[in-house]
Amino acid sequence: MFQVIQRRIGAPRFTLPRGRTVPRRNLIPAPKANSGPLMERRADRELPSINSEKRRWIKTLPIFTVVVGAAMLGIFNYQKSSSSVVSSTLYALRTSPRAREILGDEIYFAQQIPWISGEMNQLHGRINISFWVKGTKGQGKMRFRSIRPDRMSYFRTEEWSLETEDGHVIQLLDQGSDPFRQDN
Repeated sequence: MFQVIQRRIGAPRFTLPRGRTVPRRNLIPAPKANSGPLMERRADRELPSINSEKRRWIKTLPIFTVVVGAAMLGIFNYQKSSSSVVSSTLYALRTSPRAREILGDEIYFAQQIPWISGEMNQLHGRINISFWVKGTKGQGKMRFRSIRPDRMSYFRTEEWSLETEDGHVIQLLDQGSDPFRQDN
């Protein structure tokens, strides 16, 4: 149906059934980076290569993984630091005469963004946390461990101690009294 007619100069032409000819357009290359604004779009232009985009995605995957991991750790640490367990232990530390004797007044977290290490699983009855605290006299690492033997019982505090910078461990939990126990 179509016949190709070659002209001496220029692109080949297609002959339509009634003798009309349509010029064949050559493909133009895709715009390059920093080549200025694209003023017109033609349907027959060359498509850009997609191979470079795939390699760039593979190169940025480790960075994305590190950022998401760091954000996840930060969110979990913030959840621990704002829990009632940490607030209660910090309050009990502020009101403890032994802790005030060692740390001084104004007892609070040692860092501006505290790192709460350990496990805090109240649902399964396991709390084992530690974090650095400071006062006007010094600083130390507070450890708190409490368990709940079964679902219907109260938490039982097993360890509440303060380790000073020079390595001395002071037991803040007296044998007769548990500052965290709530008797009805």
